[in-house]
Order: sequence, then C-alpha cells, then structure tokens
Amino acid sequence: MLSIEFSVADRQALLYERFHHPHPRVQVKMEALWLKSQGMKHQAITQLVSISVNTLRSYLREYQSGGIEHLKTLRFYRPSSALAPHAQCLEEHFRKHPPISINAVIETIETLTGIRRCPTQVRLFLKGMGMKRLKVGAYPAKADPEVQGTFRLEKLEPRIKEAQA
Repeated sequence: MLSIEFSVADRQALLYERFHHPHPRVQVKMEALWLKSQGMKHQAITQLVSISVNTLRSYLREYQSGGIEHLKTLRFYRPSSALAPHAQCLEEHFRKHPPISINAVIETIETLTGIRRCPTQVRLFLKGMGMKRLKVGAYPAKADPEVQGTFRLEKLEPRIKEAQA
C-alpha cells in the first residue's frame, strides 16, 4: 500500500476539484485521491469510485510524481490521418473542381499528395472537411402528348380490355 502525505492545501484542492473540474475523468481521479486523503483503504476506495486497484495505484503514482496539476492532464490517444496536413489544399482544390465520384476523389488525392486511401476513408475525410456527396437526380424528359395519346389508344387500352376479359 502506498503511503502518501497530503497537505491541507492539497486536501482542499482535491475537495474542490472533485466536483468542479469540467472533465468527468479528472473528477474521478480527484474523488479517489480525496478518499485516500481521508484515510480510507484501497479496497473501499475502489468500490466507491468503481475503479480497479491498478487504476487507483496509477492515480497515486501520478499524484506522487507531479501533484494535483499532473492529475488534471488528459492524455487520450487521438490518431490523426496522414491526409490531415493536406486538408486545406485538398479542400480548396475540391471547392474549385468538384469531383464526379469518390473514385475521382481517390485519384485526385493520390496525384496531389501521393497518399492512397480506400473509398470509405475518403468519404469520412471529405465529411470531416464539411463536404458531402451530392446525389444526381434524373430530370423527366418532355413528353409528346400526341405520341402518348396514340400509345394509350392503340396499345394500352386493348391490353387492359384483354386483361379484364
């Protein structure tokens, strides 16, 4: 069991931060350490805060190495795309020259950056830039009323009568 001495100022800071910090993960860390500063055993702390013993130990080691400010830092893994550095020039290019299809976007990205991605990743990348695929609709052709009338009289109505009989 790790033995840590908490100063009065640290206890007050833990008491305040466990409710007032904007990130919930930091609030959990502060709660665990505040309970530890009150002299609770590790098993009771892990049950109350719903964390594992190893997680509690890592929180205590973080506190020992850097204090409360070190506990406030969030280190989430956030991978970034290889296309991210090229996002601005690609967006400008696609705004000036709208692509016809995703395959055209793939080819354009490969020629401009040398990076090839699958269609799904390219769609997500474009969506992240605020661009979206526009669906092309069909315009109805202008109908010739005379041709329609003769079709109805000569072909359609006789077939309807045949089907009814």
